[in-house]
Amino acid sequence: MTSIGIIGSGFGALAVAIELQRAGHTDLRLWERSDAIGGVWRDNTYPGAACDVPSPLYSFSFEPSADWRSRYGGQPEILTYIRATADKYGITPLVQLGTEVVGAAYDEEAAAWTVRFGDGSQQTVDVLVTAVGQLSQPVLPRIPGVDTFEGTAFHSARWDHDVDLRGKKVAVVGTGASAIQFIPHVAEQASELVVFQRTPSYILPKPDQRFGPVYRRMLKHAPGALKAERAGSWGLAEQFSRGLDDDSLVGKGISALAHQHLRARIKDPLLRAKLTPDYPVGCKRILFANSYYPAIAQAHVDLVTEPISEITPTGVVTGDGTTHDVDVIIYATGFDAQEFLESIDITGPGGQKLAAQWADGARAYLGIYVPNFPNLLVTYGPNTNLGGGSIIYMLEAQARHMRQAVDRLVAGSYRSVEVTAEADEAYDRDVQQRLSHSVWAHCDSWYRHASGRITSNWPGSTHPYAQRTKVLDPKAFHWS
Repeated sequence: MTSIGIIGSGFGALAVAIELQRAGHTDLRLWERSDAIGGVWRDNTYPGAACDVPSPLYSFSFEPSADWRSRYGGQPEILTYIRATADKYGITPLVQLGTEVVGAAYDEEAAAWTVRFGDGSQQTVDVLVTAVGQLSQPVLPRIPGVDTFEGTAFHSARWDHDVDLRGKKVAVVGTGASAIQFIPHVAEQASELVVFQRTPSYILPKPDQRFGPVYRRMLKHAPGALKAERAGSWGLAEQFSRGLDDDSLVGKGISALAHQHLRARIKDPLLRAKLTPDYPVGCKRILFANSYYPAIAQAHVDLVTEPISEITPTGVVTGDGTTHDVDVIIYATGFDAQEFLESIDITGPGGQKLAAQWADGARAYLGIYVPNFPNLLVTYGPNTNLGGGSIIYMLEAQARHMRQAVDRLVAGSYRSVEVTAEADEAYDRDVQQRLSHSVWAHCDSWYRHASGRITSNWPGSTHPYAQRTKVLDPKAFHWS
């Protein structure tokens, strides 16, 4: 029986584990470094944490739910869904909690991976699946003095709930997707709030609404209602993705809506100028929020666009020499999205290091398979992130393709499967060519590697990816 090890316990890990288990592959084990299941939805507990994809679409197609309380689920509700799904499909008992994977090495003779853990122990599996995601390693900014601050400081992805912000002077560094969700909540508590913005975002109104008991009963009992709700969300998301191509009419519409939203919510022309993007829409992540602009316009909130020059024991100093003394600094500075799997020392045949192969930017066939690394499968890998749409849709497509690869491995009594260099090259050429006509080709963002290569995002809508991964092409792989 083929043994399969999966690193992680978030949506990606569950998608693969459930797909494989339903196909009869029962020798599964999942390794989770934390003490509970949930991935990013376990880690990100900041006030206001929620998804910007409608809940009916931000859930597994095989496990629709009529229990969502609103169109856009909050963190506690999403985490509950993840854990309930893991319980229902028998995945929870397979998860080894508190088990941090630090390295994995492929043994050619045994055609197996030896996986090393933080406590010095090891396990061996035939197939290794990484499901650690692109947004699991929070990063602090490289600002001089960041370690000298004598007040309280933490990253938004590691929110310190023991800190009472009431009456405090608080600094928030960053204005991305997390910040615009928690800043309104911090503004309600802080006596003074200083928000340091490097780049303004395109922000759209969030069309959220509560799902009342009558509507939820309709979703639960009316034939086809759940599918229709999901299909509607998917169709809108596919159209939204079209706005991320060069000179797209959809993109122009998104830009106009974002500017209208800004004008309607921010009356002060000087503040509005600070909040107006000067780059193509979609170049950086488009955000959805209703309460951010009203929060940032409050009298006790100061939006600072001067670059930060240093952090001192008492606060933040900007390039114009202004010192902002604060009690608390909250870093909303994102994740180490470009260093795919950097925290795990993965060694292939002949001592080949995955980190070295990806030194100029990660790449993988279908975002899943890496040349020179047999029996290694990657979920949410290079070029599978989205500028619009649900990553859950992509994860399910990847899981189905992985299952086909494992099915053939077992049925053919093969010991290893590895993508050919030719298939990988042809695929990468096509993806990068398509990305060259996207908005991401025209600006710097976390979607791009330092080499300039766009390594995070998939070009276009999700349906073409699902079609491309629908049927495994055996000729794209070496089977041995």
